[in-house]
Amino acid sequence: MRSSRFALLVLAFLMLPMTYAADPTSPDWAMFRGPKRDGVSTDTGLLKEWPKDGPPLEWKCPGIGVGFSSVAVSGDKVFTMGDVKRVCYAFGINRKDGTKIWEAKIGNGGGNYEGPRCTPTVVGDSVFVLGQNGDLVCLAAADGTERWRKSLPNDFGGQSGGWNYTESPLVDGDKIICTPGGNKATMVALNQKDGKVIWSGVIPNGSKAGYSSIVIAEIGGVRQYVQLMANGLVSFAAKDGKLLWTYGTNGDRFSGNTANIPTPIVRGDTIFASAGYGRGAALIRVTGTAAKFNVTEIYWNRALTNKHGGVILVGDRLYGDRDDGGQLWCADFKSGKVLWTPQERPRGSGSISLTAAEGKLYLRYSNGWVALVNPTKGYSEISTFKIPNGEGDCWAHPVVIGGKFYVRERDTLWCYNVKEK
Repeated sequence: MRSSRFALLVLAFLMLPMTYAADPTSPDWAMFRGPKRDGVSTDTGLLKEWPKDGPPLEWKCPGIGVGFSSVAVSGDKVFTMGDVKRVCYAFGINRKDGTKIWEAKIGNGGGNYEGPRCTPTVVGDSVFVLGQNGDLVCLAAADGTERWRKSLPNDFGGQSGGWNYTESPLVDGDKIICTPGGNKATMVALNQKDGKVIWSGVIPNGSKAGYSSIVIAEIGGVRQYVQLMANGLVSFAAKDGKLLWTYGTNGDRFSGNTANIPTPIVRGDTIFASAGYGRGAALIRVTGTAAKFNVTEIYWNRALTNKHGGVILVGDRLYGDRDDGGQLWCADFKSGKVLWTPQERPRGSGSISLTAAEGKLYLRYSNGWVALVNPTKGYSEISTFKIPNGEGDCWAHPVVIGGKFYVRERDTLWCYNVKEK
């Protein structure tokens, strides 16, 4: 009897869905910017430098449509999105050889800049995707079968910015959380199994959705969802959607900016957030309890702009592209002081999307050049190569996981082997 009960407990544990708080050493990269949503890989044993023409090509997968979606890597599959003939699709790809296993229609394509921007989020046997027109869809990871769908504008009165919906959904426990925007359901938490509303969080007078993705913070004993909206940085209680605090809602910070895109970075009770178009970045400290939270600005630095390539934190150093100018900056996290910028112009140009692994930076320039950089003593390029069909406006974030380097180039996904032999 006791052994049967133990077996049932083990089975129940194994059936629990993998969440945002999953083991960060997992060989999967199941959501935008990885298990911790910080853009930093835990891979080790990687190539110290690349051959002249780049690391060995493992496979390529063409025909995934036009888009800016990065990849989610989970189990035996890779997931991404793209527009094919003005229709938005999600794709399931074989992780071993790059063959397309399935495709699923998500909604109308197009938009201001053709192609979806969302990176799929994978939890257990489900994949959650968001089309650029607000189609939130749950798919079966095995074959792309649709399980449920919601429309952020139609079901929640959502309001996106001029570049449509861009965020990548967050799954936390049994909830999937996203940001419709507007004044009816600014942020919503849905049951991941059936899409039913668990709670709706509202900002007084509303706010359009920005282009960022939600991150989790644990402050003052309260689990909360932090998001960079069009009008500022906000936080909602994970339990019930209560608005906990806001920051940067004045016109000299995040409010009224052309677009707020980068994902915030959480470290303890401090949060870093950056925006492009000449705005800058802030480090804030949040203190208090569920009854009341207070926000203190530690610094605001207009030099730390970033448009859409993302900012990552490695140790106590921040790395990001100055707006989208192809000029990497390194800054001290605690003070915001810029420590260095490149002394010579690199071969890559345009917006830099980046990730980090084993102490090195993997930079993907929008003109097709990729660089492996040692950032310990300034900008030091170790190796570079150009993606074969590299063109402009290729902004998908690169991914390093399981010894592979994934680079999305418009309608083709390239997978390189960067594992040291």
